Amino acid sequence: MGDPFKIYFAGDLFNHKDLFGNLLLADAITEQSSGRFICTLPQNLEHSSGRSVDIRNQDLLQIILSDLVLLNFDGSELDSGTVVEFIFAKALDVPAVILRTDFRSSGDQDRDGDPWNLMCSGYPRTEVITLNGMARYQEAIRSESTGREALESFYSRLAAEVIQGFESVLIKPSVLVSDKVQILERYRWALSFPGSGLKELMSEEEVKRILMEKRKKGSI
Repeated sequence: MGDPFKIYFAGDLFNHKDLFGNLLLADAITEQSSGRFICTLPQNLEHSSGRSVDIRNQDLLQIILSDLVLLNFDGSELDSGTVVEFIFAKALDVPAVILRTDFRSSGDQDRDGDPWNLMCSGYPRTEVITLNGMARYQEAIRSESTGREALESFYSRLAAEVIQGFESVLIKPSVLVSDKVQILERYRWALSFPGSGLKELMSEEEVKRILMEKRKKGSI
């Protein structure tokens, strides 16, 4: 097996349900894929200071380093930070899988559209997985003897679907031209336009090395 794909896992991380739900799914993805896909959880990143801009910069840097992004689009309103991370990833044509387990409908799309704001739909190299989390929960509870077994069953099944999404999105053609100079310029721009010190976190040589690694894996 070659080098694992690095996944940036974006989503809510504000309470114990978010934090441990993210962790359980990330671990299940690694286990189900036999280490082919490894998730980076923003909640696990160490920040050198408590400054908000440093937290933002660290998260954006991880998106640049990642081969794919996984985005949790649960909630009656999408988490604004997750939306920013999604658009930043799309500006770099990073393959993305959007996951929604929330059974509630929201947004302003047609009946057959995605259950969120239309401005977050229609981007290339993006796979969307939507399912009824309550229904899945009931299935797991009824089919297993204990809560722990139901939990493992739920996340194993969910991880398998996410992995399938990763595999599907990886074979979608990149929208970036094959010209290495233009791709390098896009990454330079991504480091520069957010301002507030992001550019200082990665050298020119590091950018070139990351792009070489992504080409080898096929994510570019």
